[in-house]
Amino acid sequence: MLDGQSDAPVALQAPALRALETLPMATIQDAGRVGWMRWGVSGGGAMDLQSLASANALVGNDNGEAALEFALAGGIWEIEAHSCRVAVCGGQFSVFVDNARQEPYTSLTLRRGQMLRITAAPDAIWGYLAVAGGFELPEALGSRSTLLRAGIGGFHGRALTAGDRLILRTQAVAHARTRALPPPVRAAAELRVVLGPQDDHFEHESLRHFINSDWRVSTKMDRMGYNLSGPILKHSDKGANIVSDGVVAGSVQVPASGQPIALMMDRQPTGGYPKIATVVTADLGRLAQCRPGETVRFRPIPVHEAVAARRSFTAAIANLRAVAEAPRPVFVKRRRPLQDVIANSER
Repeated sequence: MLDGQSDAPVALQAPALRALETLPMATIQDAGRVGWMRWGVSGGGAMDLQSLASANALVGNDNGEAALEFALAGGIWEIEAHSCRVAVCGGQFSVFVDNARQEPYTSLTLRRGQMLRITAAPDAIWGYLAVAGGFELPEALGSRSTLLRAGIGGFHGRALTAGDRLILRTQAVAHARTRALPPPVRAAAELRVVLGPQDDHFEHESLRHFINSDWRVSTKMDRMGYNLSGPILKHSDKGANIVSDGVVAGSVQVPASGQPIALMMDRQPTGGYPKIATVVTADLGRLAQCRPGETVRFRPIPVHEAVAARRSFTAAIANLRAVAEAPRPVFVKRRRPLQDVIANSER
């Protein structure tokens, strides 16, 4: 069984991570499902794709392998396998193994009976716990990502709770050199956007406000969307409603309230509010990691720059495993930004 307790001897139990304590938004996520939006099924997937890929690179997995995504803190997990290799990424989360402090963005080899505890980070919301070899979970519509509103994917389509066992694909891992990546340095969030497709539904002054104002991340935020607060954006005489059309992760809708909503990974397939802009894929993870009260600004760019940013982002993710595996001196406390390490490795 994928969950529940077992009275079988330890030697006969499937290797697993057993949840001792979790927060409400602990779910299984991978790179998302493709091709189902037309059938009304959201693509889902990790809120911060680069952090997911970083965690997987550190344990030797493919970049899009399913991992545990958690919000604010990762909870407490007991190792029920001979050994396993894990990594925690997303931000400066405090990681403890049997109460001994460990570093995020570093591979850790754990033994049966050890406890892994992950507490809050000062610079992030979403964190990722990857395990070498991945979790033994079935696919749903081509993905292991959990879509909570539909109750599909991941761990029985729901969030993880205390007592759940995440079955591992491997009972033990071979000895390997510790891998490490420097965590990203997150500066003030300037998000690149492509204006439209319904920017003509807004007064010119409102477009200027959208570009030149600070927007505060609201407490009304989840995997479906982030509400932003700032100047009221007034609609033109075309109004605050459109014939519903498709939306994507990064679409910025503006309802009649005049306050933007940035749609995220679990967005609905269509929407009836005009979209003033779309956040480029490369910057979505930065938006996702903004905590309530933080501010963001939008910088419009042309489509060809957005395409180039997507290509660069995809290439950087593809290169993460090579960066993690490359021999290098032990990191000192002040690590180089991850973006610099990736750039240097491509020279």
